[in-house]
Amino acid sequence: MSSFVLDKESFVRRIKRLYTEWKAPSTGHDDALSNLDCIMSVVGVDEDVIYSKSMALQLWLLGYELTDTISVFASDAIYFLTSKKKIEFLKQAQNISEEGVPEIKLLVRDRTDKDQANFEKLIKTIQNSKKGKRLGVFTKDAFPGEFSEAWKKMLSAAKFEHVDISTIIAYLMCPKDEAEINNIRKASLVSMEIFNKYLKDEIMDIIDSDRKVKHTKLSDGCEAAIGEKKYTSGLDPRLLDMAYPPIIQSGGAYSLKFSAAADKNHLHFGVIVCSLGARYKSYCSNISRTFLVNPTEAMQENYTFLVNVQEEILKLLIPNSKLCEVYEKTLAYVKKEKPNMVDNLTKSFGFAMGLEFRENSIVIGPKCQALIKKNMVFNLHVGISNLTNPDAADKEGKTYALFIGDTVLVGDTAPASVMTPSKKKIKNVGIFIKDDDDEEEDVDDKKATKPDQSTEILGRSKRNAVLDSKLRNEINTEEKRKEHQRELAQQLNERARERLAKQGNSKEVEKVRKNTVSYKSMSQIPREPEVKELKLYVDKKYETVIMPVFGIQVPFHISTIKNISQSVEGEYTYLRINFFHPGATMGRNEGGLYPQPEATFVKEVTYRSSNIKEHGEVAAPSANLNNAFRLIKEVQKRFKTREAEEREKEDLVKQDTLILSQNKGNPKLKDLYIRPNIVTKRMTGSLEAHTNGFRYISVRGDKVDILYNNIKSAFFQPCDGEMIILLHFHLKYAIMFGKKKHVDVQFYTEVGEITTDLGKHQHMHDRDDLAAEQAERELRHKLKTAFKSFCEKVEAMTKAQVEFDTPFRELGFPGAPFRSTVTLQPTSGSLVNLTEWPPFVITLDDVELVHFERVQFHLRNFDMIFVFKEYNKKVAMVNAIPMNMLDHVKEWLNSCDIRYSEGVQSLNWQKIMKTITDDPDGFFEQGGWTFLDPESGSEADNESAESEEDEAYNPTDAESDDETDEDDSEYSEASEDESDDSDELGSDEESGKDWSDLEREAAEEDRNNDYATDDKRNGKFESKKHGKSSKHSRREREEQRSSHSKKHKSNSSSSSHLKSSSSKHGSSSSPSKSSKDKYHNRDKHHSSSSSGHKSSGKDKDRKRSREDSRDNGHSKSKKSRH
Repeated sequence: MSSFVLDKESFVRRIKRLYTEWKAPSTGHDDALSNLDCIMSVVGVDEDVIYSKSMALQLWLLGYELTDTISVFASDAIYFLTSKKKIEFLKQAQNISEEGVPEIKLLVRDRTDKDQANFEKLIKTIQNSKKGKRLGVFTKDAFPGEFSEAWKKMLSAAKFEHVDISTIIAYLMCPKDEAEINNIRKASLVSMEIFNKYLKDEIMDIIDSDRKVKHTKLSDGCEAAIGEKKYTSGLDPRLLDMAYPPIIQSGGAYSLKFSAAADKNHLHFGVIVCSLGARYKSYCSNISRTFLVNPTEAMQENYTFLVNVQEEILKLLIPNSKLCEVYEKTLAYVKKEKPNMVDNLTKSFGFAMGLEFRENSIVIGPKCQALIKKNMVFNLHVGISNLTNPDAADKEGKTYALFIGDTVLVGDTAPASVMTPSKKKIKNVGIFIKDDDDEEEDVDDKKATKPDQSTEILGRSKRNAVLDSKLRNEINTEEKRKEHQRELAQQLNERARERLAKQGNSKEVEKVRKNTVSYKSMSQIPREPEVKELKLYVDKKYETVIMPVFGIQVPFHISTIKNISQSVEGEYTYLRINFFHPGATMGRNEGGLYPQPEATFVKEVTYRSSNIKEHGEVAAPSANLNNAFRLIKEVQKRFKTREAEEREKEDLVKQDTLILSQNKGNPKLKDLYIRPNIVTKRMTGSLEAHTNGFRYISVRGDKVDILYNNIKSAFFQPCDGEMIILLHFHLKYAIMFGKKKHVDVQFYTEVGEITTDLGKHQHMHDRDDLAAEQAERELRHKLKTAFKSFCEKVEAMTKAQVEFDTPFRELGFPGAPFRSTVTLQPTSGSLVNLTEWPPFVITLDDVELVHFERVQFHLRNFDMIFVFKEYNKKVAMVNAIPMNMLDHVKEWLNSCDIRYSEGVQSLNWQKIMKTITDDPDGFFEQGGWTFLDPESGSEADNESAESEEDEAYNPTDAESDDETDEDDSEYSEASEDESDDSDELGSDEESGKDWSDLEREAAEEDRNNDYATDDKRNGKFESKKHGKSSKHSRREREEQRSSHSKKHKSNSSSSSHLKSSSSKHGSSSSPSKSSKDKYHNRDKHHSSSSSGHKSSGKDKDRKRSREDSRDNGHSKSKKSRH
């Protein structure tokens, strides 16, 4: 028991309430406490006892059930008699010293004398409390066992006057505090989950498949469902239980009481009454509904009337009203609306609920005088029994009953809030089936059926059930989603416009760089000899460099210096100092960097000094520059480091001071790593919960404080399928540690080997491996238990101010929010990836809408964009989500009521968001976010706009002719190259030649090249052998001349050919001449290849150089175009 933590604040508050009521009773309808001398309760051991006032009082005060414990509340002290382990737990209360709380004394059980000495002490305590005669007890509580029986004998021998205080204690515990309400909310949520996701679906399946299932089997299934994770909303199953065995009734046998039990009869397809309730941390909830299979008009009318009666009672549950008055007013309403139903109504309309399922003394009935108080919780139920259905086809359907019930919370004003808001109108619980005989008639009737009719009957070949809440009609899942998305789209623009209107025109203030001043007065300037001698001097104190300029000492603050460089050239050392000035940072926003941007700025200063040491000098003159260079670098580094830290800190929100709790029972976890690391090396530490926040202390002594009020989201990710178990905190405002700001802080520990030694021989039956696996399973279970216990203690300690959310692994899908692909897992309010670092956390409440990009059938992946409600915030993007997960992601977003849209293109979100923030009114007047909807026609507009952009450039005839001519010329060159290759392949002369033959041919070809060069210089051009080539060159020469006169572009192209071609054979200034030389080379090349006097290696080099020159020419022509 020492590991359990007592909620001291709740204990003190509730003890004070008990003693205050005892000393000065405020309850008018019951004055049992006023004349009491002492209060006593005993809790024994009996597994059959689920509810008792003694256990309820114990749970209310201590938060835990302590068996074999006697509690005596005397006027001046409180005594607890129990075992040694439980005493360790109660010692937490012993140290409390507050006004209004009596002294707490603990007695340890002594089995040697069967607690006789302890019993005598308690008897004396009762006798010494006030008059010592009247003892307040719970008369109906009777626990078996040796300990309880021995105490009863001792108590009866003392002959005290026993007074039953069950009613007044129940009324005292009735108004719930915030922690109790949260527990009941969670219990109610589990009740709804089991009812909607298990029981309703099971009944639908039974009716749909026409199976025979007993009521008891359905009831047992509900009890089993409370142990399954998908029905428990992420709560610990160990803290959950059924408040009572679920009740399923049908077939004419109905008992509208919670003491009834499900019988072994088969489920009848008529009127089905279902009631179930879950408990969480011993706090109860309840939900009751009635399913109507093929109801008649009269049955539907009666059911609608019953729902109206419940809504009328909700309006009457207001503080300071008597419960009997609520009953009477409800009865009057029934007499007015349907007088014939008065005798069929249930005898009461509900009762108070909390640690006990039913408070018998606080009932919405005709005799209860208790006043309603704020934060009371009621099981509000109303029913009509013994109704007849003359149109029933069988005997079981002749008699029926209707019953609805909910867990409700009384607030400041009417109506009371329903904590189990499961739909209960006739269209949600009405089941309409049909047989094959009526199919033909229904086909004709369908045409006359109105589309808005809620009880539409659909014909199918087999008996089939259609529940409106399941929407089993012609609409498929995709259409349902689209319908819901259309509703969300309508709401989205309205809410966004309202939100932006409230925010107003709050634009970000441009940050102005602080103007650094070296010296505020002349007196601060140093009087050092270097300054007087007009040398460079670095003032470390004021972070200033004093430079001689035209014989005057001029101070420059270190922030004005951009960089410095030093060089030695011959006998001199040069020191160059570059300054910041407007235009120095190209492409950056210089808005607030310069207070006076129109002033004259010094760009750079260079100093020169001799390296030669004159006779009598201690050091060379350049020593001053060397020293200045070193000091400027040092001061600049220190200044930049401080500036970086200040920039990190400037956006920080000041946090409250952590209030340390000296309680040794604070929730604590040891041997945890922190991410991001405080220092480079990874270190372990311990995380402890204090009064208003957490403190993490590393083994080195580093401290990181996280306050509860700064936690936006807290996550607990167990080690199921992971190698680490972690707690993650997503903060509202960044905190600083390790010299950096962090919004996400994580504490984790490893549960297995992250790396595996592949060289190690492993065998499936190796004992060591089996033992290691077993040890790892035990470690995982131990760590999971420890982390869960820590989370529950923190939630209880903070009164649910910090609630840990657990990711739903089964709903996860892969995606790449950063560089690598990870598994993104939804939680109840976020989308997270916590295993990989950096983490990815998206709070769904902050999301305006989600847009899917690149949604096309032929693509394997798509991207997801999160647009936030704060439009100035950068959108978040998740890339590379598999296309087969699209429906899964849509279904999840739709269930979270988040608007989504999709498109085939990637959008420029930076420009889109800037457009919206610049003119939000204009954006919403033009339709707002509907431009993302593919059905809005915006995509067609975008396509037409793109086509207009494509058609914006219409080339002239001359340009088109030039381009075709260039293409023709390239084609002709390529074709000739191909002919060259074919000639090479067909040549037989080169095969079998030795090195001497090849050298002789190379020399002969060099001579030919020299003659060709001379011919070019003389302006000769050979064109007889290759008429085709010369003809082509002539045509190109004419076209180049015409294009040169029309467009400069063609001239640039031809000149580029000139440059690349003439680089080998000399320079030429005429474009026509260059083309002549170019084609002359090609003709010559053909002639040499045909005669066989050509080296294959050189030919290839020549071809490659020609292609390179052609490519260079084209690239230069492209540049000239642009």
